[in-house]
Amino acid sequence: MRKWRNDFQHPSSYDPYYDLFDDWDLIESSFAQQYGIRLRKNISEMEWGEFSSLLAGINGETALGNIVRIRSEKDPEALKKFSPEEKRIRNEWLKKSASHITEEDYEQAMENFKAMFKNMAEKR
Repeated sequence: MRKWRNDFQHPSSYDPYYDLFDDWDLIESSFAQQYGIRLRKNISEMEWGEFSSLLAGINGETALGNIVRIRSEKDPEALKKFSPEEKRIRNEWLKKSASHITEEDYEQAMENFKAMFKNMAEKR
């Protein structure tokens, strides 16, 4: 069975430069613009794999595509040409991304925490 890249159960290290929850309005408008699909009407009929594939194919002409372009830009020359609004959008994304802890980091921290308590109990 194929594992979908944007699976809630098994997050990947792939950073799509969008957030399914915070950017839902951009996702909805981009699906409508690019595919003519009104998600509010069709989402219950759409399987996760189809939704993921369509989302991955959103182009730069859509609202989400434009935001992803801004958030993912790494070229220093292109960054110099960003408008103040583009800089704000990118900086907000970078700040938000930096504040997230990965599942792997969380699990490692919990293992360290458990080992610390086990060590404390053994010393008693």
